[in-house]
Amino acid sequence: MVHLKQALIEKILGHKYAIDAKRLGDDSLLAWSNLGYWQAPQQGSQQSHYRLACQRLADQVASVVQLKKSDRVLDLGCGQGASLLHWLNEYDVEQLSAVELQTTCIERIQKNLPQVESYCQSFLNLKQLNFLNSFDAVICIDAAYHSNLNSFLNSVTAVLNSNGRLGFHYLMWSDTWHNCSYLQKQQYRYLLKSADVQWQHLMNEQQLRQALAQHGLGDIVIQDFSAPVLDGFAEYIETSAIEKRSFDLAQFKIGMTAKLCRKLYQDGLVRYIQISAVKN
Repeated sequence: MVHLKQALIEKILGHKYAIDAKRLGDDSLLAWSNLGYWQAPQQGSQQSHYRLACQRLADQVASVVQLKKSDRVLDLGCGQGASLLHWLNEYDVEQLSAVELQTTCIERIQKNLPQVESYCQSFLNLKQLNFLNSFDAVICIDAAYHSNLNSFLNSVTAVLNSNGRLGFHYLMWSDTWHNCSYLQKQQYRYLLKSADVQWQHLMNEQQLRQALAQHGLGDIVIQDFSAPVLDGFAEYIETSAIEKRSFDLAQFKIGMTAKLCRKLYQDGLVRYIQISAVKN
């Protein structure tokens, strides 16, 4: 009964993680759907701006995990499959697997990228997939912060090779968070919940490093991407010529995401970070 109810909700409203990539600026069959890594304004169309920003965010992860052709790679929360195409075409990855929660995305990937071993599953349950081999590199672009960090790390480290590399994006409390009033903290509880982020799952930098170390991960690098990601995406949506209608759920989701990104960036209490680590 619960699954039927969820299926009906998704039929009407779409999956909670689904976003209209075409409205954002990518009408490809295997489209990008992340917040992007935004740099100084460039010449070109809205489409090229969005696609390039999404590719840059993917490339940031690829760079920090030193992605190689010979790596056995697992892409978690791969969305509609643009990142998979990117690893195949730009990095010549030969052994690629993917996990995504949205059924329609996996069906499209299986049809168009049969060479990728793809699964419709939560990336918190990787042990259930019984992979034949563990992975040299595990990548999760702009998705891990929807889950409890310890649950994510428990799942990922179980399928990561010794000396395997992990790269993902998360949210982190800034040093000023503990000085906030009760009312401010309550406001953030509801703000983050609107983006399917549980505020009690977030940590400060020291806590993050401890959690990673407790899961047998070392060589930890934490980079603050708040400006190029949160501020960049908000700026793009505010200035782009996205078609607006009287009421449009897809546009509403995009607009609310941009407003949340703007607030998080301006308040400075939550930082958007990229984390990389190596399994000991």
